[in-house]
Amino acid sequence: MADLGLLADEDLMQLVREGDSSAFEVVYERHATAAYSLAYRMTGRRGLAEDVVQEAFLSLWRSGARYDRARGSVRTWVLGIVHNRAIDGLRRSMVHDKRRASDEGIEERFESGERTDVEAVRRREAAEVRHALSSLPPEQCRAIELAYFGGFSHAEIATMLDMPIGTVKGRIRLGLEKLRGALGELVESPA
Repeated sequence: MADLGLLADEDLMQLVREGDSSAFEVVYERHATAAYSLAYRMTGRRGLAEDVVQEAFLSLWRSGARYDRARGSVRTWVLGIVHNRAIDGLRRSMVHDKRRASDEGIEERFESGERTDVEAVRRREAAEVRHALSSLPPEQCRAIELAYFGGFSHAEIATMLDMPIGTVKGRIRLGLEKLRGALGELVESPA
């Protein structure tokens, strides 16, 4: 295991692909803290964040062959899996909460967001932002998502994406400029 600790993540993933559990353990040790941090920031609940990380790393173990070093670092790939699992976990949690509320006969106490004009406008704006984000280059989109949706600092993002902090700041700045152009008044900075 000590020798495995000297290997780059990409080399470890090759061993994981071949079923090496010790290599998987090193990958886990290197990235579990960042994975948990992202999951917790997205879900806001420790138990759900722990479940998300467990599901993400189980998925990584099972699908290690899907990692492609040409598409980015192992950390970026791991955090992408965590991001997707966190969204899935939040959706499952919402369905569970609604079902439980319905079973208890208290669903009438929840305000129906779908019925309000404010909610309709918010959803339309969210769809516009998602569309504008999807038009950005992937590296700018990822940096913006981590900063604004993940709540990570520039330094944390630089560590997660394994790049200089100046590059992270530049990608966020360029991405935000493109978003401002695409969205107009939706992203105007407060005075």
